Amino acid sequence: ARNRIRTGAALRRKRTLGEEIAFYKVNGGWRFRPLCFYLKILKEDFIMSSIYIDPQVYTGRPVSPEGRLEKEMAVYDLLDELRIPYTRVDHGVAMTIEECQGVDQLLGIEICKNLVLCNAQKTKFYLLLMPGDKQFKTKDLSKQIGSSRLSFAPAEYMEKLLNVTPGSATIMALMNDPDNHNQVQLIIDEDVAAHEEFGCHPCINTSSLRMKTEDMLEKFLPAVHHEAIFVKL
Repeated sequence: ARNRIRTGAALRRKRTLGEEIAFYKVNGGWRFRPLCFYLKILKEDFIMSSIYIDPQVYTGRPVSPEGRLEKEMAVYDLLDELRIPYTRVDHGVAMTIEECQGVDQLLGIEICKNLVLCNAQKTKFYLLLMPGDKQFKTKDLSKQIGSSRLSFAPAEYMEKLLNVTPGSATIMALMNDPDNHNQVQLIIDEDVAAHEEFGCHPCINTSSLRMKTEDMLEKFLPAVHHEAIFVKL
């Protein structure tokens, strides 16, 4: 999956080169792939990146709050208060990791999956951060955190506990965990924590941020009174 995504990203940047794309990739090691194979990838990548993406990479918060949600602006307020530098890309509604690929290229990172999970009784809730190219397997996580029968949390619990809607789950939403009661436990895959930089949404999936992973772990999490459990998936 990782090679598939990276290949698509490389081809997308060179879409206008036509047949040269195929020869470039063939020389890179794919010696027996016909041209139609590459054209198929181009078509799929165009579909996956069909959301609008502002090509400008901004430093810091928007100049004006006009058209922005209060919860989004609250994220910028907190990051500025904590003196956490970040860059920002604005885009159309991105519901999937695939739709974030063009954003990833602009920011120079790979935005991770953000999954809100719960146990069968809906008494324990988790926010899982894992690489976008990894497949989520419930059993792999359950045995590491001692919680069985995990499933995706219903939308109403996402809004109640984190003030986000499906597609907008993000570590930034931990600032909305009611009264900092830690009703949502943060879980981070070791591969995400190992990257120098980190990407996420500011509580809404029409913008994406890049910041240092160190700032996220050592400044943001203490400020919102949360600690992470690190797992290997």
